[in-house]
Amino acid sequence: MRIIFMGTPEFAVASLEAIFRSGIEIAAVVTTPDKPTGRGLKIRETDVKQFAKSRNLPVLQPENLKDADFIAQLKAFHADLFVVVAFRMLPEIVWQIPPLGAVNLHASLLPQYRGAAPINWAIINGETRTGTTVFFINKEIDTGNILSYKEEDILPEDNAGSLHDKLMNSGARHLVEAIGVIEKGNFSTIPQKSATFLKSAPKIFRETCKINWDENTVKIHHLVRGLSPSPAAWTTLVSADGEKSTVKIFETELLPGNKTETRNAAVRTDGRKYLHIAASDGWISVKNLQPEGKKRMNTEDFLNGIRKRTIAYCE
Repeated sequence: MRIIFMGTPEFAVASLEAIFRSGIEIAAVVTTPDKPTGRGLKIRETDVKQFAKSRNLPVLQPENLKDADFIAQLKAFHADLFVVVAFRMLPEIVWQIPPLGAVNLHASLLPQYRGAAPINWAIINGETRTGTTVFFINKEIDTGNILSYKEEDILPEDNAGSLHDKLMNSGARHLVEAIGVIEKGNFSTIPQKSATFLKSAPKIFRETCKINWDENTVKIHHLVRGLSPSPAAWTTLVSADGEKSTVKIFETELLPGNKTETRNAAVRTDGRKYLHIAASDGWISVKNLQPEGKKRMNTEDFLNGIRKRTIAYCE
C-alpha cells in the first residue's frame, strides 16, 4: 500500500504520524502553502509540513489543486490511495487519480455535521455523542460512501479543545485501521443515510461567537464550551459610567435557581470573587476570561484588576 497524505493543521498531524509509525508507505505529503502569521508576519510552515520534514517525507504545497504540474507530480508518485485529513476540498481531477480512490477522516458521525467546524458545532448544539467517519471522497463535500465509524462520548466537562484532542487521537487510530481494511481489499461501503433533519457545521465567524444574553443559560453555556479555547465566545462589558470593554469568555458555570425580575445581560458581582451574568432563565457564572489586549485569566484576577470600575451589564 502506497499513499499520498493531504492535510494541514495539528489535527492532521496525529493521523500522519500514526500512518508513518504503522509502516504504511507514504509517497508524499500535500499541504497548503506557507503563510505569514502573527504580528511580525513571519512565514510559518503548516503543522503537517513540519512533521513531514522531520521524517524526510516529500512535501508538495500547490496554490492551485488543478494546476497541471501539480497533477503530473501526483501521478508520478503512483500512489494506490490518497488519504485526506483537515485539508481543502479536492477537485475530481485529483481524487480520481489513485486506483483505490481517496478517503477522508471527518470529525463527526456523518451525515450529521458536514462542514468546516464539526467539533465546535457538536458541543454548541449540546450533543453528548460524536465520533469520526472514514469515507470515500466524491463530487459533493462530505457526502461519499462510508467505510467505517468510531463513536466518542462528549462529556459535560469537554470543550472544543478537549474534544478536538480526543477525536484527533482516536481518529488517527481509526484511520490506520481503515487503510488496513482497504489494503486487504475485502470491504464494502455504505451510502450515507438520508436524514430528515441534518445538522450542519459551517465555518465559524466572529458574529457566531457573540453571546446573546436573551438565550437560556444552557444554550449560552454550550456556546462557550463549543468555542473554547478558540476562537472563544465574547461579550461587551459595560460599566456604570458607560465605559465598554470586550472580553472573551472561556469557561462558565450554570448556577442553580431561577432568575427573578432582573433584565437579561445584567451583571452581579462582589468585585472580588464572582461575576454572574443574567440570561433569559437564570444566572451564569463566568470562571475564566480574557480582556481585550491582555492575557487569559480567572475571574478573581480580572476583578482585582478593575476594582475602580463597576460592571453594570453586558451587550
